[in-house]
Amino acid sequence: MDHVLGLKCVLCGAEYGVDEVLYVCPRHGDEGILDVVYDYPRLRPRLTRESLAADPTPSIWRYLPLLPVDPSTLDRLRDGRLPTHPLFRVGWTPLYRARNLERKLDLAALYVKDDGRNPSASFKDRASAVGILKALELGREVIAAASTGNAASSLATLSASVGIRNVIFVPAAAPQAKIAQLLIYGAQVLAVQGTYDQAFELCLVAAREFDWYSRNTAYNPYLSEGKKTAALEICEQLNWQAPDRIFVGVGDGCIIGGLWKGLRDLLALGLIDRMPKLMGVQAEGSQAMVKAWREGIPPEEMTPQPAETIADSIAAGLPRDRVKAMRAVQETGGAYIAVSDDEILTAMKELARGAGVFAEPAGSAPYAGLVKARQQGLIGDDERVVVIATGNGLKDVASAMKATDEPYHIPPEIEAVREWVRGAAESAA
Repeated sequence: MDHVLGLKCVLCGAEYGVDEVLYVCPRHGDEGILDVVYDYPRLRPRLTRESLAADPTPSIWRYLPLLPVDPSTLDRLRDGRLPTHPLFRVGWTPLYRARNLERKLDLAALYVKDDGRNPSASFKDRASAVGILKALELGREVIAAASTGNAASSLATLSASVGIRNVIFVPAAAPQAKIAQLLIYGAQVLAVQGTYDQAFELCLVAAREFDWYSRNTAYNPYLSEGKKTAALEICEQLNWQAPDRIFVGVGDGCIIGGLWKGLRDLLALGLIDRMPKLMGVQAEGSQAMVKAWREGIPPEEMTPQPAETIADSIAAGLPRDRVKAMRAVQETGGAYIAVSDDEILTAMKELARGAGVFAEPAGSAPYAGLVKARQQGLIGDDERVVVIATGNGLKDVASAMKATDEPYHIPPEIEAVREWVRGAAESAA
């Protein structure tokens, strides 16, 4: 990996070679999150607008020169031209122009990035794909992760396709649809009778004791590199005209931190000429980042907050990647916004009916945040906005049913249909 210079601590700035440390800065323990540092001058001629335009690869691997993986590891998994593993279909998800919602909000342009189209129906596939490649590079046989559901189901899905074992720690209260995904793919699931934060800590301890490779973002520095690929795709799909703002849900803060890293990479390579404002959206019942941002609390001084919301994927009492998540908003001139569970449920319905995108609560929260930001006058009429829907709505059908009406029950008779048609016409009048 001659394009990777090393790893840099986000807290103290200490730099290490990729062979010196595996996960975190030794000076700070588990809090010492590291960033991957690239040799941009070396990369510029390798990754250009022209080279990407000529590349038919419909996945994150089109950005392989800007990812910290050994290409030979990927090559070993290939079988000619066939996409043998779902691993090869991660990313390059559609970016839809949501004109109906655009008109409703009176915006110049609104796009929805539908990451529910990934193999496990979640944005988290981007991180898992890179994590699995790193585990294979190191010859590890087991990968462990803590998750409220999506990171776990992502890891289980992709691991099954390449034959690597995984152990998953989830809160026992995680949605059954997500746990079902884990089990059907053969993951070894440990349902922790506690919070996500407790599951995360237990996973770190167990991974160290049993020498499992840790897939946990905000701990393993390479996972954020997978998440940044969404930013690369958005800018390429917009013909390298960076949007004004990107709205994304925030729990642990790993996705928004990854997006920020991807945008910084693009700026350093000269592929975009300005930085979009990153808008972090949290649920009111789990708004640790919102509170710290509003009150000017440094991320290093944040304390655990309540974490109860219908949007389980963004429920985090003390966000693990809070340093990068805070800087992502502050250094791009963005903002943090809190939305209620009711606003999230409304957003689920509006995204589906206005853009044809069925997103789970955490994936709908960014649109709810956009609606609130527009109401509060935080966004100009002429702005171009991207909303990232991070997970498919089928992952939480119970919430989807809360967001809509019950079906109209009728007997198997045409008169019942006629009666319904008459009622519908009267209601519309």
